[in-house]
Amino acid sequence: MWRYAPLLPPADPLTLGEGGTPLVPSLRIGPRLGIDVAFKLEGANPTGSFKDRGAAVLVAVLRSAGAAAVADDSSGNAGAALAAYAARAGLRAVLFAPAHASGPKLAQIAALGAELVRVSGPRERATRAVEEACRTDPTLFYASHNTSPYFVAGLTTVAYEWIEDRGRAVPDHVVVPAGGGGLFLGIHQGFAAALRLGWIDRVPQVHIAQPAACAPLVRALHRGDNVPHEPYPGMTVAEGTRIPTPARGQQVVALLRAAGGNGVAVEEDAIHAAQRRLAREEGIHVEPTAALAVAALPALLDQGTIRPGQQVGVVLTASGLKAGG
Repeated sequence: MWRYAPLLPPADPLTLGEGGTPLVPSLRIGPRLGIDVAFKLEGANPTGSFKDRGAAVLVAVLRSAGAAAVADDSSGNAGAALAAYAARAGLRAVLFAPAHASGPKLAQIAALGAELVRVSGPRERATRAVEEACRTDPTLFYASHNTSPYFVAGLTTVAYEWIEDRGRAVPDHVVVPAGGGGLFLGIHQGFAAALRLGWIDRVPQVHIAQPAACAPLVRALHRGDNVPHEPYPGMTVAEGTRIPTPARGQQVVALLRAAGGNGVAVEEDAIHAAQRRLAREEGIHVEPTAALAVAALPALLDQGTIRPGQQVGVVLTASGLKAGG
């Protein structure tokens, strides 16, 4: 990933071998839908999710700036990534996680040596807890994956790798799961930077998928709202996207509108079905959050966003082992 260092924030590279994940064609799901689908397998990253890319850049920048300790709030994947890269950098890490987060993710954070604080109640309480901890401990830096531009900068490398793998033939569309929307922003920024550099001739349309139980970005996009908020979020198997008030929500919705992106809210049974199809028809085991993007494809076709025969990139954000099975 650090071969793209000239396009990343200046810092001494910090790496566990992140990036360079496989880009594989769909053999059954895509053909059945009448579209040319390629899967980006982000579960192949060191801690099992795309968030290693963002954590590598964020922690590298903080280490270069002299930070000694970092903290974040996470449902699991970002916490595991931050814990791993903090350990690699020799930094103390404190992670605040919702108590309902999956056991394997919390176990991974603890195994990586981070101080794990489980917070009961809504997701927002974990955010308030880490903010208070950073106020009371001046040595603790809030390394928020939900607000840091350095984290998003690391995610631009997904787009750079796509171009390196496929040349100027970028897909017509890219579909990603969205909670806070950082991956959407990073991928779009990466393709936009490549366009400015003359590497590609156009930027693909990038679309998001959220669970219907908590879809503030999708609902704001379609209702014409500018400030995404889910007042009564339900529980969802796609726990990584259950963020009722995304910190970058206004930026995400504004870019979706400006760039012609779409958003789909996916029911729970469709998420489960997509996860099963990926495993049994493609041989790809992902966590439920990752399956969101596949579950959104039929709706994007039905709405005319994606047309038959088009090329579609789907980012499968994390391994199924992250969810314990």
